[in-house]
Amino acid sequence: MVDIGVQTKNIVNDSHPEEGFAMMKRAGFSCADFSLNDYLMNTSIYQSELNSFFDKSLQELKEFFTPHKMGAEAAGIKINQLHMPYPMYVPGADQKVNDYLWEQVAPKSMVVCGFLECKYIVIHGFKLVQFIGTEDAEWKETEKFIDSIAPCAKKMGITICIENLYNGRGSHLTEGPCCDARKAVARIDRINEKYGAEVLGFCFDTGHANLMGIDFEHFITILGKRLKVLHIHDNDGVGDLHQIPFTFSRGRGNSSSTDWDGFIRGLKNIDFDGVLSFETAPALSVFPEIMKQEVLKFIANIGAYFAGGVQGF
Repeated sequence: MVDIGVQTKNIVNDSHPEEGFAMMKRAGFSCADFSLNDYLMNTSIYQSELNSFFDKSLQELKEFFTPHKMGAEAAGIKINQLHMPYPMYVPGADQKVNDYLWEQVAPKSMVVCGFLECKYIVIHGFKLVQFIGTEDAEWKETEKFIDSIAPCAKKMGITICIENLYNGRGSHLTEGPCCDARKAVARIDRINEKYGAEVLGFCFDTGHANLMGIDFEHFITILGKRLKVLHIHDNDGVGDLHQIPFTFSRGRGNSSSTDWDGFIRGLKNIDFDGVLSFETAPALSVFPEIMKQEVLKFIANIGAYFAGGVQGF
């Protein structure tokens, strides 16, 4: 059975988290992608501007997120995936910044993930090609980070998920980490064999894949059961817009800018039985607040359409 989920950003707030989870449930969602990355934004990390949120002790973090956990449980929403703050390494930053990310933010993110009884945590691979020359050398640095949290993942029964990304160079976009499905498969299998547990999996991001012109069906089929979670969103093929699927077309015709049919076929090929999770928070801020419930319902209905295609009805 395929479930439908959505990220908590722009829905769940810290003052009354139960209201956001209830809204998600009313819209037709059964799962949530917990936006832990919202507590330490990537825009701040890239500027070496770290706030004090992850200075909290483990007990303080658990107390802070207890209302979120209770609110999700009360609404009947399962927190199935969580996004760790990113990046976890900033080229050229003071060593204290990168040490803080590895020694405080990452391990505490794992604890929060476990506390929320969440099985999957998504990370971003390091974007270092322009600094160290090759994708293989770049991956070695990402793997060092994975090794730093993999023992914790094994102990807690959490699967770390790497995500297909892109790089921005001037006005151009180029392939980022994890855009080669066969390399991803080999790396995932090798690391899981090393730890004797499923500590690593894959998060397929439809928006990033569309920007890079990736063949959805081919990529997903190669991943097979290593595909654990999804980031579903749409764009115009030019910018990472995180909008609702079917929002953009090619020209003025009726052809979608994103290959959603290939997406469905790929998931069906591998008998995907996870969560169709939408990463569409920016889309919610476009609409008036009074329309949020209806917009969420519309997104959930698209999820139901995808589920029908994947499950064959």
